[in-house]
Amino acid sequence: MNFTVIAHAVEVDHGIKRLSMRFIKKYAAPERSRLSTELCEQITEAFDDLGLITLPRRLPTSENEFVFVIAKASPLGQVIDVATSLVLLDRLGQNPLPRLFENYPEARAQLTVN
Repeated sequence: MNFTVIAHAVEVDHGIKRLSMRFIKKYAAPERSRLSTELCEQITEAFDDLGLITLPRRLPTSENEFVFVIAKASPLGQVIDVATSLVLLDRLGQNPLPRLFENYPEARAQLTVN
């Protein structure tokens, strides 16, 4: 997997880039006919090594879907990390803002990692 092109594109676009899963698969595994859950997890790990995160956090297996690839060190990347932590705390029943996801129901689905 060589995602340096994607990492540079994110950098050029000020820390965020909207990409199709088809485009990401082209750099991850062009020989594969389909995206699998396992491949998407490997892509997530490779992005993490490059200092990138995605939104939604769990990559879709459909090549027709689009995701945002975001630099972790950017302000938006940091906000997403904080929000993801809130989702994890919410799962444990320890969310310091218990009504947060009642007001933003789509946020929980987009920020879920596993």
